[in-house]
Amino acid sequence: MKKLLIIFLFCISIYGQSTYTQNDVNVCKNKFDLAVDQDLKDKPINDVIIAIGKSFLGVDYEAHTLDPDGKEHLIIHLTGLDCYTFLESDLVFARCIKTGKTTFEDYQKELENIRYRGGKLTDYTSRLHYFSDWIYDMDKRGIAKDVTKEIGGIPYTKTINFMSTHADAYKQLKNNPAFVDSIKKIEDDINSRKYYYIPQDSIAVYEKNIQSGDILGITTNIGGLDISHTGIAIRMDDGRIHLFHAPNVGMKVQIAELPLADYIKSHKAQTGIMVIRAIEPK
Repeated sequence: MKKLLIIFLFCISIYGQSTYTQNDVNVCKNKFDLAVDQDLKDKPINDVIIAIGKSFLGVDYEAHTLDPDGKEHLIIHLTGLDCYTFLESDLVFARCIKTGKTTFEDYQKELENIRYRGGKLTDYTSRLHYFSDWIYDMDKRGIAKDVTKEIGGIPYTKTINFMSTHADAYKQLKNNPAFVDSIKKIEDDINSRKYYYIPQDSIAVYEKNIQSGDILGITTNIGGLDISHTGIAIRMDDGRIHLFHAPNVGMKVQIAELPLADYIKSHKAQTGIMVIRAIEPK
């Protein structure tokens, strides 16, 4: 049996340093070809998010792809996804398609824009590690709107400090103690903001206000942590909103069989949802 040779590429460009394989380049091209075949550019961005998401169905869950050893740099990994990189990829491709910027270099630039605070990669702490911080940054920059409050959400009050109080669990924090102070400052900023969520018992009531293609952050009862899982909302033939996501290790990108309200209730650590809606890019 011939061994599969995967060539890792290292690129230094105007977009900074990035690593990827030829497989990632191929996946990127295939998504942009799909956009042409399905005339996605002229469709609403939420429809584009769903179309790209469906093209990832069956892709393996792969954890920790953004956390190799060494200095923070732009990692492109499209052949295995976790819950965040799945929705991130959907949004990045959708924004590239809607703006007609569909080269691999365009994808790299938009990926940095979505993954890092203010769209700029500086070091490990510039990555939007907390999903509530990602929501705030996307809303602040007009990329996506936090619609949780307007569709039925109530105040979400919780002290966020998981990373700084579990620094040993993050190799970049363990190896760079100075980063912990930066993370504490980020946590303080998060704790100073007003967030809203829809509790698990209210999701069935308000799901009529959720649109297919909306981005979902699932809140948790884990101490110090804001959101423990993410995905995309999709309305199925049963008329209910379901969770479109990369579930866990050993599983693949899929649409949950249970409606979202029932799915959340079936997981003891999940307490509710935040809902973010992509804004049509200019």
